[in-house]
Amino acid sequence: MIASELEPLTHVSPEDFKEGMAVLSGAVNIVTTDGPGGRAGLTASAVCSVTAEPPTLLVCVNRGSSAAPAFLQNDAICVNTVGPDHKGLAMLFGGKTPMEDRFATADWTEGPSGAPVLGGSVASFDCKVTSRNVVGSHEVLFCEIIDITRTQGTPGLVYFARQFHELQA
Repeated sequence: MIASELEPLTHVSPEDFKEGMAVLSGAVNIVTTDGPGGRAGLTASAVCSVTAEPPTLLVCVNRGSSAAPAFLQNDAICVNTVGPDHKGLAMLFGGKTPMEDRFATADWTEGPSGAPVLGGSVASFDCKVTSRNVVGSHEVLFCEIIDITRTQGTPGLVYFARQFHELQA
């Protein structure tokens, strides 16, 4: 069958999409960047693995967010998967707090990519952006992992039904 013979797609409303996504649980991540576009970070659950060879993650960034300009210019990204100890920090990075204030409240080091790595995170995936794609309101970043750090025995944090939920290790 060729594309012209297919039935047109029926789309759900943005409200229905958001309601459905509210019950798709996801790890809580503080995604950070640094480089020519400046240092920035945001809280995201729109992160997933793509492939193990080469090890790659996908990160979705809302192009209208205050952090977007930095993410759209920089190639260094770190996906810091957080646990319950960083719940407050995740709220801070998910709000309207100025960037310098977001970073002032936690322990950060610089990963091999140059992106900020959060101390004590469940896992930090230091990456270089290898590809970008615009889909609607978001920039989809494909990020090749160049380093991983983990904190053994740290419980996880997921976002489900518009609330944080703790997962034991």
